[in-house]
Amino acid sequence: MELTLLGTGAPSGLPLPDCPCARCARAVADEARAATAVLVDGTLLLDLTPGPALAAARAGQSLSGVRQVLLSHPHDGPALEVPAGLPAPVRVPDRQELALISGHRVLALALDAPGTGYLVTGPDGERLLYLPPGAGPAGEGGAHGEQTPVCDMVLMDVLGRPDALARLRAAGIVTATTDVLAVHLGHEAHGGAPGPELHRRLATAGARAEPDGTTLTVGEYHAVPDIPRRTLVLGGARSGKSVEAERRLAAFPGVVYVATGGTREGDPDWGARVAEHRERRPASWSTEETCDLVPLLSADGPPLLIDCLSLWLTHAMDEVEAWDDTLWAREGAGRLAERVAALVAAVRRTRRRVVAVSNEVGAGVVPATPAGRRFRDELGRLNAAFAAECEQVVLTVAGVARPLR
Repeated sequence: MELTLLGTGAPSGLPLPDCPCARCARAVADEARAATAVLVDGTLLLDLTPGPALAAARAGQSLSGVRQVLLSHPHDGPALEVPAGLPAPVRVPDRQELALISGHRVLALALDAPGTGYLVTGPDGERLLYLPPGAGPAGEGGAHGEQTPVCDMVLMDVLGRPDALARLRAAGIVTATTDVLAVHLGHEAHGGAPGPELHRRLATAGARAEPDGTTLTVGEYHAVPDIPRRTLVLGGARSGKSVEAERRLAAFPGVVYVATGGTREGDPDWGARVAEHRERRPASWSTEETCDLVPLLSADGPPLLIDCLSLWLTHAMDEVEAWDDTLWAREGAGRLAERVAALVAAVRRTRRRVVAVSNEVGAGVVPATPAGRRFRDELGRLNAAFAAECEQVVLTVAGVARPLR
């Protein structure tokens, strides 16, 4: 199957007319996007974009061969234009299957939000899954009690519904070889980061975006974004490092959130911080409150999000009595070094996907006490040793993530 992206934006497009915001100002050239619409093999049109005939002509295509126009969602953007000669657009009832004269089969999928998803099977058996904005398949995304098969390509709202992508992965509909394309890219914060930041965020989810007018072949090999097995996210206080770490695993199923801080009775501020983190996490994630990281890293299992290494270090330094100068000099430093070495070795050997968070305190104010300086120095050493075992290291500053490796 060959498909042409007549548009890849949200229903209102990007940039928004007369909007002065920075996102819209950066949405120029290839990052400007009309409402999403997809032309399949010149015969099937999924959704409509403003000026579809002109959009097709700019992409070197024609709508003259279109025999079916399917709508996937209630349209809240500019008024839909149906060029003369096109069939009347329709929405297919859930679980109904169409057999087109072109040899394509289209199955309408029930969704967890208003709209309809379409599983398109080409004449040669390639499978394309198309989902509307803000939606994911209901349940496992199957039909007639059967499991939806593995798809060669998926077009969906990746940044708006990473949890839906996680469910598709858990169901085996999206695999390591599935080409995941982000569409319905819009003005909202989750998708309103045009340019390199948009593509960086998508790559962490194993997805990509293409400009309007791009023509692709379903099932043709394309380099899937390389998702690192181990990532360290560094940053100062309230820099956005935890949000960045959570975003990197939001599109993957069964994540284990490893909270190293535990609970602190009588500390309402700490309780509020913990609650904030819990509310952000997907309901499908499980939580382990522990500083015993080596067994988790050594076992097989789903991805781990460790938040954070600085609290792990605090716990380890408490246990080796690192705050006492005499005990530190006598044996505390050696005992802590052994614990750090064991953790680093476990990271080196792990087969799990790991995203770890740690504070970057070395660029701040020099601590006034020997114990404070000791913690700063040991955290710097731990971060450096942990980073050495990671394929990717990221620094967050003012909510902006910048890859260091």
